[in-house]
Amino acid sequence: MSNEQQFNFDVEVGKILNLMINSLYTNKDVALRELVSNASDACDKLRYLAAQNPDLLQDELKISLTTNKAKKLLIIQDNGLGMNREELIQNLGTIARSGTENFVKSLTGDKQKDVQLIGQFGVGFYSSFMIADKVEVLSRKFDEEKTFKWESDGSSNFKISESEENLNRGTKITLHLKEDASDFCDRFHIKHVIQTYSDHINFKIEFIPENLEAGAKIEALNAASALWVKDKSEITAEQYQSFFKHISHLPGEPFMVIHNKAEGLVSYTNLLFVPATKPFDLFHPDRKTSVKLYVKKVFISEELNLVPSCLRFLRGLVDSDDLPLNISRENLQHSLVLDKIRKSLVNKVLSELKKKASESLDEYLKFWNNFGAVLKEGLCESSEFREKIFEICLFNSSKSPDKLISLAEYLDRAKPGQDKIYFLTGETVDKIKSSPQLEVFSQKDVEVLFLIDAVDEFWVTVVMPYKAGNSQWEFQSINRHDVDLGAVEKTEKTEEIKDVTNSGFEGLINFIKETLGDKIKDARISKKLTNSPVCLAVNAGSMDIRLERFLLEQKQIQSGTTKIFEINPANKIIKDLNENYSDEIKKIAVQDKIETLFDLACIIEDEPIKDAKDFSRRLQDLMSN
Repeated sequence: MSNEQQFNFDVEVGKILNLMINSLYTNKDVALRELVSNASDACDKLRYLAAQNPDLLQDELKISLTTNKAKKLLIIQDNGLGMNREELIQNLGTIARSGTENFVKSLTGDKQKDVQLIGQFGVGFYSSFMIADKVEVLSRKFDEEKTFKWESDGSSNFKISESEENLNRGTKITLHLKEDASDFCDRFHIKHVIQTYSDHINFKIEFIPENLEAGAKIEALNAASALWVKDKSEITAEQYQSFFKHISHLPGEPFMVIHNKAEGLVSYTNLLFVPATKPFDLFHPDRKTSVKLYVKKVFISEELNLVPSCLRFLRGLVDSDDLPLNISRENLQHSLVLDKIRKSLVNKVLSELKKKASESLDEYLKFWNNFGAVLKEGLCESSEFREKIFEICLFNSSKSPDKLISLAEYLDRAKPGQDKIYFLTGETVDKIKSSPQLEVFSQKDVEVLFLIDAVDEFWVTVVMPYKAGNSQWEFQSINRHDVDLGAVEKTEKTEEIKDVTNSGFEGLINFIKETLGDKIKDARISKKLTNSPVCLAVNAGSMDIRLERFLLEQKQIQSGTTKIFEINPANKIIKDLNENYSDEIKKIAVQDKIETLFDLACIIEDEPIKDAKDFSRRLQDLMSN
């Protein structure tokens, strides 16, 4: 045709096409599943627009399939939204969808696992080249006059032209099937695929036989009823799993299904899934949620943040009859009804997770290991749900380094006189276990929570006291200088612990300050150390050591702050320094030891050593003496 233009595929799209054409995947039924799913989305979008403008829909939205066995063709057609020329170019070729590069990076080489990634990364259309050596797409946008044709053999380019065949509306995809894909011309195989993967789609999917004129009948292939409106007792586990795969594009069975109908101030039905695996975009900076809103079974939007971002692992939908179909998405953002649904929904999800934790901790751990760090983001953001989130949080601790415990368990083990929840942050449990900050807590048998997720650095700075019964418990980092366990009742194990003061060490402390100068904020006697000679600490109200390092790495702050240098007067090394610092002959050696102790304290806290060469020299001198 004279108006035909040729375009090259985007580089990342080309990589995906190469994988499809070279038959990386064994389950080729996924190609039909994805094309039908795309057709369903197109119908959903037009149905939403028709809620604002009923004149757009003069006919029933549906998806039809037909074949031509002689020419080995499979044709999938919908009368949904449709695409114009620019959208065909953008969606099917020259601009890689946001997930395509991640899709290529995420391939494992395991065919059974990789097949699940197709829909997950938004590259479902390209799976058509698993079964076809040529694909033609005709499309007419609902509000435009022209029909355009997109065609490609899946090599390096595709063509776009204005079509002589004029559609009323929607998209028609013609697959020129490969030699080994002849079963996609078989009505029984097509029906099997639709009933396996797409039976729940809320539009009629019909098969139009080739011999329609000879009296053959059009056959409905799916139930065409919204799965979520059915009673739970009528839905099989297989149907739930099929719907989960359709709506999430994630592999395997869901970890949890939350399907219920709420009635009261607001009425709605939700069908939500907690995946058993992490979605690829779980830690994407956008932190988008994936719960869709339907009104009277009509898809409205996935952009309304029906759940907070700390529940962005959820997949599923909410359907309400209490909202008008013709309300704009902008007005929905400020809808009081929607706010009530949000609150009710979050409470339901957190309640179900708490129930799962109480019924089977081993099962709940599977969830926590996948999504615990994400859930804890809610401790930073939502005072409304903070207490409920705390109830289902799990932590390692000094008494339970290898087994996660709840806050309730921690408080049950609190010592008489203890009024704070003590914690220490670090990169791993093993690193925290070796921290000298724990020494007095170990001797006084006071439990310390180990916080190892990056988000822990933030929520501990914003949470209010934790309410447990009639008591309120503040969280306190044990690398604060003002940590004081004096009120904790002594036991037989702690009777030998003696309070220490600056008495007899004032001179050494002043000498340390002179020696280290602006490397430290202050030098003080430690209330935490029982064995180690020194450690670093920060003042109350100052930024935690690990949080400061994280912000430095992210370039959120320009420089770190100096720390408090704590010494242990009961330690032999400190006693020796105290005896010798005033001896002019030994003064330089004492200064070297103080500098070396400071550098060692920095190493323990993963703080940088400012002069590694001098540190090496001092260490060699100490070893040679």
